[in-house]
Amino acid sequence: MSEPLTTPGEGFHPHLHTAQGDLTAPLRARLHHIRADSLDGDTAQSGGMRRFAAVSGKTVGSEKLWMGQTHVAPATSSSDHHHGESETAIYVVSGHPEFVFVDDSGDEPEEVRLRTTPGDYIFVPPFVPHREENPDPAEEAVVVIARSTQEAIVVNLPRLYALSVDEV
Repeated sequence: MSEPLTTPGEGFHPHLHTAQGDLTAPLRARLHHIRADSLDGDTAQSGGMRRFAAVSGKTVGSEKLWMGQTHVAPATSSSDHHHGESETAIYVVSGHPEFVFVDDSGDEPEEVRLRTTPGDYIFVPPFVPHREENPDPAEEAVVVIARSTQEAIVVNLPRLYALSVDEV
């Protein structure tokens, strides 16, 4: 095993042919470094929380992914909302946010509260109404979010429960 498995530089991005000295690369042919202090707050929002985009169509040219952070202040709840066709994965960075939704798979709809701790993950399927709450009176809750769409889809709702026909 003294012989290396690969030769340094050999076959590295053979599909990228750039002229000698040309340091510009197409947006989708290079890595992007998004620094923590340069997140974009100009993204879809819900009351009670702030979303910040890191990876999006707008920030890096992504076509199938959105990723960023959400901050919920102490003793605060977000508005009820869903994320349209997006699948959403959430990673809890700090605090103890609670995710609330209505489980209507039984005879009677039941409000469910998922209590989290740093290191936990939450999956939110498309079109599922929910809200994020931070019951802690002193500590902000911060989560990292990844979505299966290019931009953050946020549909704010008047409540978690399904709307009746005359409310639509």
